Amino acid sequence: MRQLLAVAAGLAVLAASACSAPTPPRPAGVAATPTGPVTLPAPTGPHPVGTTALYLKDTSRPDPWNLDADARELKVTLWYPAERREGRRAPYMTPKESELLLKGARITGVPPDTLSRTRTNAVEDAGPAGRKLPLVVLSPGFTKPVSTLTSLAEDLASRGYVVAGIDHPYESYVTTLPGGRVAECIACDSDSDPGFGTGVVRGRAADVSFVLDRLPSEWDGSGRIDRSRIAMVGQSIGGAGAMAAMVEDSRVRAGIDMDGTTYARIPEGFSRPFMFIGAPQHVPGGRDTSWDRDWKLLTGWKRWIVLTGADHQSFTDGPLLMGVLGVEPPYGALDAARAAELTRTYVAAFLDRHLKSQRQPLLEGPSPSHPEVRFCPEACGRS
Repeated sequence: MRQLLAVAAGLAVLAASACSAPTPPRPAGVAATPTGPVTLPAPTGPHPVGTTALYLKDTSRPDPWNLDADARELKVTLWYPAERREGRRAPYMTPKESELLLKGARITGVPPDTLSRTRTNAVEDAGPAGRKLPLVVLSPGFTKPVSTLTSLAEDLASRGYVVAGIDHPYESYVTTLPGGRVAECIACDSDSDPGFGTGVVRGRAADVSFVLDRLPSEWDGSGRIDRSRIAMVGQSIGGAGAMAAMVEDSRVRAGIDMDGTTYARIPEGFSRPFMFIGAPQHVPGGRDTSWDRDWKLLTGWKRWIVLTGADHQSFTDGPLLMGVLGVEPPYGALDAARAAELTRTYVAAFLDRHLKSQRQPLLEGPSPSHPEVRFCPEACGRS
């Protein structure tokens, strides 16, 4: 079930999610000379961005994948409005994390520490600024660390959100835990088992609830969070996890699924705001029918958006990192910078509307300045 995107025998910078509809064959990218280190796009909001990491241990439950671990450990990366712009920029990932991620994605021909040289915009351990800020929980796709959503996280923090990105150990090719321990992907050995996706999203919902429980006591800046304004955004199985977390935890007021097949059973009368945003495989009647099913069950504010030319990784940092891996994008692919811009713009518009009560005409229908965006199901034919 888990597949690697077929762009020059493994573009995607990362493996495609085990829990998404398969990507159809298409012309492969063209190998090119790797470029220099990538600098992620600058955040678009007015605030400087800080970041820090927390390590949490849930002793009330064993790890669902590692049978030798009697407690579930999580790494949580926080991005937030900061007091200052100056300071050491946070690393994108460690050299070891880069090595294991590239190995897992079967990407060769570049130095193993290549991705660790990616330049971020957030100041490491900068003091937090602001008061009573909304909280956004961020969850990555299967096999991927949350660092692959850094561009989105930095942008949201610059716009006045605290972002809590969760690394789910043993579901990713690499998660660094306290003491330098490295958790590799044990779950990858089970991804073809019946009920795998349902089990993953159930575990992610539990991870989210635990983080919401513990954040007030574990982060010195948690007093700046308005706990009445919480949303969740995820990519691939992380997007499916957003739906599952909302079903299980009423503290999550709104959610976004970025290109993820869904698994959670939506209860009758589920009315909290939700948005699907994805690639053309998610048009009505397309290869992935889970959105068709769930759209009918959502009774509150909802949107279903498809980006022309997007693929499964367009909602991550993956396309931005293609050049450093020496791969040209496939013919017809949505430009990497444009994909990042559209993802940031529509995710922020949703959150601004539902966590800040700001009117967002962008979410009401097609925009001439965003011609790639189609609103489903009415104005979104099958591709």
